[in-house]
Amino acid sequence: MDSEPHPTVGVPARDDNQASATAPTQDRSTARPAQTPRGARNGDHPSRPGALPPAPGRLFAVSAWLLAAPAVPLLLGVLLAVVSWQVAANGPLLGLDRAVRHDTAQLRGSLHSGVLDGLAHLLSDLGSTVPAIPVLLGAGVIATWRLWRTGRPHRWLPPTVAAGAAVLIPLLVVPAKAWFARPGPLGEPLQPHEWGWYPSGHTTTAAISFGVAALLLGRTVRRSWPFTAVAALLWAGVGAGLIWCDYHWFLDVLAGWCLSGLVLWCLARWLRWLPRHERADGSG
Repeated sequence: MDSEPHPTVGVPARDDNQASATAPTQDRSTARPAQTPRGARNGDHPSRPGALPPAPGRLFAVSAWLLAAPAVPLLLGVLLAVVSWQVAANGPLLGLDRAVRHDTAQLRGSLHSGVLDGLAHLLSDLGSTVPAIPVLLGAGVIATWRLWRTGRPHRWLPPTVAAGAAVLIPLLVVPAKAWFARPGPLGEPLQPHEWGWYPSGHTTTAAISFGVAALLLGRTVRRSWPFTAVAALLWAGVGAGLIWCDYHWFLDVLAGWCLSGLVLWCLARWLRWLPRHERADGSG
């Protein structure tokens, strides 16, 4: 055994080699001795102590800043333009559609799961006019009620935005479908009453409807990220369901995501310009 004395960890030694009688200070957040001056530092928010990075509130603030960055619509616009050009010109990028469809069919056949098939059909149906539009309009009504209950101004904003988004969806999707007139994955020619498959109307309807609903409801509560997370899961679920069920090509879904992403970015940017006193005051 080592006979040399070892200093007590975390307790400063005095000149007489005796441990200090002063007990080490305990950090209130971790119940451990404070090793750095940050242990005595107060947090900038009661729910986000500065002594314990990373703080969840700050992470969500960074995410919100990234979503509001001008590079986001630029990337979405460029991606949408490239995909649209390839679809119109029957370019080599369409090979990605065929590869995704082939791999999905193989996976679907190997799993042969009725549960997954049923879930995929259910998710794809969420992009229909019903229930997506009623959810959008209902969110506008709920947001208006919460604004009225807390006595905040601009109570007309949520129903107006919800109704405008509901009208905007077909104005964006129908002309594009008619212009590209792209056949579906089954390869059947378009019928006179059909507009085409590009971009995906179900994807665009779901993304705009649930996304706008999340933005409107998020303005009435302190933490809006749960609404955003649920909306994002629904966007991804609807797109995955459409591809799994062989209802749409992958690029159809991707174009719907890009198109709706541009709409949601513009709306989120505009809502950020509203005065802070018109947003949630933490009552919800």
